[in-house]
Amino acid sequence: MTSPSGGHDHDDSARQRPSAVCARCGNRAEGPPPTWTCSVENGVRRYFCDACSRENLRAIEGRLDSAWW
Repeated sequence: MTSPSGGHDHDDSARQRPSAVCARCGNRAEGPPPTWTCSVENGVRRYFCDACSRENLRAIEGRLDSAWW
């Protein structure tokens, strides 16, 4: 098996994780932080930062969509 011309088998820039954006306040983080909350609403994955998650904990536990917060 041969590698394409250009040298590398793997391109590191293609492996960079996209930044996560809080769906409520717009706070940004590199990749989905393990302490953020992830919610799937109407088939769309949404991330919420620590602060927004804490402020709306009861609504999250009650399984209310973020539109109700």
